[in-house]
Amino acid sequence: QLYSIITTKLDHYDMEWVNAYRQGFNFQCAHGEALVAIRSYFSETEGSDRLWSFECQPTPEGLGEPSDCWWDDINRAGLEWTSTCTRNGLVAGVQSKYFESVLDREWQFYCCYYKRRCPYSCMKTNDIPLYYKEEAELVVPTYGYFIRGAQTTFSGVLRDRQWKYILCRMTDFDCEFENL
Repeated sequence: QLYSIITTKLDHYDMEWVNAYRQGFNFQCAHGEALVAIRSYFSETEGSDRLWSFECQPTPEGLGEPSDCWWDDINRAGLEWTSTCTRNGLVAGVQSKYFESVLDREWQFYCCYYKRRCPYSCMKTNDIPLYYKEEAELVVPTYGYFIRGAQTTFSGVLRDRQWKYILCRMTDFDCEFENL
């Protein structure tokens, strides 16, 4: 199994959440690290919002140091969104702002570029969570897969999102082309 989706109840009181309900947040991995785990916990009574938690891990030595990092395109609250880091970047952070009027958030990925490495063997996860309003967890395996982006749908009725994360391996040699 390439990634794990955990559907057991998270003990949401013990987690290190990056936000309180209805609060914005800005999370960035340390330099040279990439995002490897994303967890969230839904509450209908708290504005149909989620608490979020992220984990990072240093990238393999073969990738080298990131030569550039930036905030990529933004998703407006209440809309579907597909975002893959431009310039072959890897996701190394997330920022989000809550909008009471829509009971949803806008999203933006922090991406980092590793010289001329290119993604390959990409895949999309199943919906996370599998059903709206459930606890959600994505854990990327340590053997060379990275989050490159996500596709997300918003339910206007249930006021929640499902995510399909885009996972890729990266070449350990310089590639000749730029895959935008």
